[in-house]
Amino acid sequence: MPLFFGKNSFCFLFTRLKFPRGCPIRLVNKQGREVDPILDIATIIGIVGALGLILASIMMGSPLSAFINIPSIMIVFGGTIMATLIMQRLPVVLGAIKVAMNAFFDKTDPADKIIKQIITLAGKARKGGLLALENEKIKNPYLARGIRMAVDGIEPQEIIQTLRIELASLLKRHETGQKVFRFMGATAPAMGMIGTLIGLVQMLLSMSDPSTIGPAMAVALLTTFYGAVFAFVICNPIAEKLENRTKEEQVILEIIINGIDGITKGINQSILEDKLIAFIAPGMRKRK
Repeated sequence: MPLFFGKNSFCFLFTRLKFPRGCPIRLVNKQGREVDPILDIATIIGIVGALGLILASIMMGSPLSAFINIPSIMIVFGGTIMATLIMQRLPVVLGAIKVAMNAFFDKTDPADKIIKQIITLAGKARKGGLLALENEKIKNPYLARGIRMAVDGIEPQEIIQTLRIELASLLKRHETGQKVFRFMGATAPAMGMIGTLIGLVQMLLSMSDPSTIGPAMAVALLTTFYGAVFAFVICNPIAEKLENRTKEEQVILEIIINGIDGITKGINQSILEDKLIAFIAPGMRKRK
């Protein structure tokens, strides 16, 4: 049962420990209605868990302060960001941060829910014509746009073409965000290696004092450590999660496009449903 904490706070919804779409922590608007997005608990658990295990293993053998080195942090994190700015324009890099939120929040509607709504709309359109859908309240913006265009009498080919353009634009935006994080994931270890080389040079300059070799070597290796953690715990997993989100959203848009096409052509509901559920995995198929 949902628990509400104020008008603009989080609503925690637990359904007998079954979380099919990540942790269902939902945002609630001023009217008390649930709104997207849904927090993806897997991303949070993964990042916090990985960093926690690394920190725990460090503290078991040495003080945490031994793994903190400001110059190494500057080289890895600062150098990676600067290299990314060289690779892309500033608005694109800043936009990638917004795109990265898709790794933490799942805004994609369930496919079976979209299919069910499309089949319902198709039934109403077959009985009362497309004008019967004029006052329908549709949450998904792409589906709402397609229905509105159909009600306005726009040719089905024009509707499909417009939605296809929207899909291509979405894929392009997401691809750009993924590219930024993949570049950062590839650059961070290289920056770590650069820091290690700097540390080794500084160590060789002080070879006259053997007591400084061990600490200097440890500092030199820290940059490689920072680069590996930043790349393989943060950047690369986020890039992969963003790619998965894009594929999920692409499937939803393909379902909507084919659904709108079926509605405008007056295809039988059962035939349309069979066509739409072919887009999703057999285990996730739910017929109306």
